[in-house]
Amino acid sequence: MIRGLDTNVKRIRRQVFEEVARLGFKGSPETLNDDMEAIPYKMINEGNSVKYRESRYRARAIVRERLRLAMGLSLRPEDKPVHLTAGLEASNISDKYYEPPLMQVIPSACEACEAKGYEVSNMCKGCLAHPCLEICPKGAISMVNGKSYIDQSKCIKCGKCKSACPYDAIAKKERPCAMACGVGAIGSDSLGRAKIDNSKCVSCGMCMVNCPFGAISDKSQIFQLARALNEGDEIIAELAPAYIGQFGDNITPRNLKAALKEIGFSEVYEVALGADIGAVSETHHYVEKVATGELPFLLTSCCPSWAMLAKIYFPDLVGQVSQELTPMVATARTIKKEHPNARVVFVGPCAAKKLEAMRRTVRSDVDFVITFEELQAMFDAKDINLEDYEAESSLHDATGAGRGYAVAGGVADAIEKCIKEYYPETEVKIHHAEGLADCKKALMLAKSGRMNGYLIEGMGCPGGCVAGAGTNIPIPKAQKKVKDFVKASSKALPSMELSEIELE
Repeated sequence: MIRGLDTNVKRIRRQVFEEVARLGFKGSPETLNDDMEAIPYKMINEGNSVKYRESRYRARAIVRERLRLAMGLSLRPEDKPVHLTAGLEASNISDKYYEPPLMQVIPSACEACEAKGYEVSNMCKGCLAHPCLEICPKGAISMVNGKSYIDQSKCIKCGKCKSACPYDAIAKKERPCAMACGVGAIGSDSLGRAKIDNSKCVSCGMCMVNCPFGAISDKSQIFQLARALNEGDEIIAELAPAYIGQFGDNITPRNLKAALKEIGFSEVYEVALGADIGAVSETHHYVEKVATGELPFLLTSCCPSWAMLAKIYFPDLVGQVSQELTPMVATARTIKKEHPNARVVFVGPCAAKKLEAMRRTVRSDVDFVITFEELQAMFDAKDINLEDYEAESSLHDATGAGRGYAVAGGVADAIEKCIKEYYPETEVKIHHAEGLADCKKALMLAKSGRMNGYLIEGMGCPGGCVAGAGTNIPIPKAQKKVKDFVKASSKALPSMELSEIELE
């Protein structure tokens, strides 16, 4: 598990974002091509004390592809001569939407890890019982020179030998990206490198953050946002509930609010406001539709990967996905009612939100999506130390219920508390799933009729939003920060008068 560790992969990724943000903030349109060309040489040079790859040339080649994705461009084809800055004119604007696929494997960075298999290690004692040999259903294991040996041509990769070995001497070999993917979207290309099946992918980003070679990356709007901020447009940030603690142990909401205004945002809102609106709406929905038996169950809709999972793999359950606006969209609509000419930036932990904002029904509400990781790079590009800034007022848009959406179980918990507070006579059944594999199981149970009467929360990332692909700190630390923030909220639950109807 490499999440939460300050690794070379994380450092390279952050540096690319910082350099691209610097181009947006300080770059000249006349020299943009040359400035972009210079970045790989600036990052990977003879004076580097850290050796990222076996050669500087390969390291630079990988950085070039990372740069393209960070500029919102696609990877270059391997079989055609395409210049690094090809298509840059289309990205050199302050309005550019994400285009799928979001998650992409950088071919030159992939180490072509073995897809899946079992191998005997030097821990094998050549024991007398040799249970691995006895349990193998295909006779793939024999004793060679006193040690177990697996004939890969016969092995069906069932794993029974590993389970039976008393010394744990049989290792399961599997691609980290494939192991992290809960929907089986990672396959192989003709050269054995990882390849994402976009018909299966739900853009959660777990493959990206679990690849130890940094071979998978996503597109970004960081350059376009920096440009728009630099031009002085009216741009408002909406902060996802998971923001607390993401920018340093001592960074308060006041610090963050002030720093955002320093780089050009005109105002800052909490997305937890939209979560409060959603909690109230889904409370009504559950009580009026599910508790009465009109609908068998209700699936929450906050997590876009969870919603995409239902649409792709369980299309007959789509009608059970809540039709309420997601917190991101509900907050954005609230903002645009008050500031009709402003552009809204969702700042959060989630890669999948980038594609949610791309949908035509959402484009008019949310103009940019960036992650906490990308925002930190923007602060770095402007040499901003958040501790040096403090706003006159904090953020008071939301209640503890909405803020709790950031952790797994938080959505269901908020709705359950609202039901118990405002409809105390209604019995409520709650189930929450985290991680796509667990979410898939929950949907299978729901489809079979074993979850009738339930409110079912699904989170694509194990741990909830605080475990998203665009976060900065370890998951347990983030969970604690959010839970402490929820407890310290001046108001626990939203008013039942708070309704999404006002946003239509």
